[in-house]
Amino acid sequence: MTVFEELKRRGLIAQATHEDLIEELLNREPVTFYIGFDATADSLHVGHFLQLVVMKHMQNAGHRPIALLGTGTTMIGDPTGKTDMRKMLTEEEIDHNAECFRKQMSRFIDFSDGKAIIARNGDWLKHMNYIEFLRDVGVHFSVNKMLTAECFKSRLERGLSFLEFNYMLMQSYDFLHLNREFGCKLELGGDDQWSNILGGVDLVRRVNDEQVFGMTFTLLTTKEGKKMGKTEKGALWLDPEKTSPYEFFQYWRNVADDDVIRCMKLITFIPIEEIEALEHLSGHELNPVKERLAFEVTKMVHGEEEAQKALDAARSLFTNKADSADMPSTTLCEADVPAEGIGVLTLLVKAGLAPSNGEARRLVQGGGISIDDQKVSDPKQTVDAQTLKNGIIIKKGKKVYHKVTLG
Repeated sequence: MTVFEELKRRGLIAQATHEDLIEELLNREPVTFYIGFDATADSLHVGHFLQLVVMKHMQNAGHRPIALLGTGTTMIGDPTGKTDMRKMLTEEEIDHNAECFRKQMSRFIDFSDGKAIIARNGDWLKHMNYIEFLRDVGVHFSVNKMLTAECFKSRLERGLSFLEFNYMLMQSYDFLHLNREFGCKLELGGDDQWSNILGGVDLVRRVNDEQVFGMTFTLLTTKEGKKMGKTEKGALWLDPEKTSPYEFFQYWRNVADDDVIRCMKLITFIPIEEIEALEHLSGHELNPVKERLAFEVTKMVHGEEEAQKALDAARSLFTNKADSADMPSTTLCEADVPAEGIGVLTLLVKAGLAPSNGEARRLVQGGGISIDDQKVSDPKQTVDAQTLKNGIIIKKGKKVYHKVTLG
């Protein structure tokens, strides 16, 4: 099976500028391709992870990835999928974030001996003369056509800044630069990047008189189309300091039945034939499949040792031995606990199990909270300092466990 057939069979390919020509190109020769990553945070998240999986599939097939770190484009901000303008970061923050990305990417992509390239678009975008840029690049873009792009249409009612309007031109120029510098012939990205990718393909054709290609892959969403990778604490990060290996494991262990096979196809390297053989399973039969999904993804991101720890901790919880050292935990200080004890609502918020007292109250009133296997029914209940010194286990719903102690 060719890499194109593999990506297609796994459901990874969403759109392509010239599907037949791309397949022929990938089958014919090693191809240099790129994916861009704007450095908006100090860690990659699970949406980026899917892109790294695609990169790895392509590299395994002999193609050369360029991981383009957006040290220039991040200063502008992509309006795609955003209801408001992105927060402006300093150059120092962006450079720090990009370095964090580079370190995390090195776990998945082999950058040795020219097998892959790390590039930073700030190296060329920051030093461009704006008038020359308008004359050389802006002349090839129709404002009328740009306004029909989904990334701009969704923002027009709330307001689209001229700053963001430049983003498509800058991303398109990246493709032009990489084509000239490295012979890059293919841009890949999430399906929400389709308009930006088309802009780059068209710019290279107009300026370099060369045919290049664009292809998008499926976004990581549930069967209902809701984007995956969001937790109550925010994004599902690849950095273990931001999302612990156990929490990361539990996210995938608890995916809905309708999503587990699809996730396995999209973000693991389990042979596709093996995954397809599981498609007939349902209900409790899917529990071992979810466990396998969680283990494989956690192993790729955090290593086999951490994946095994998370698996052992999860199994201990489901056999009522909820005392694992690998369980997510919060340590309170003396100042957090008044003499009369800490209220259960405050406790839930401090443990990150509820975003507010109001939501904590709804959880308690809905019967969704237990402490040391005792259901909590009174929102005014308190927990004293001595009990916390011994450590308590809070259970939220059926699957979330959290240890709280007083340090």
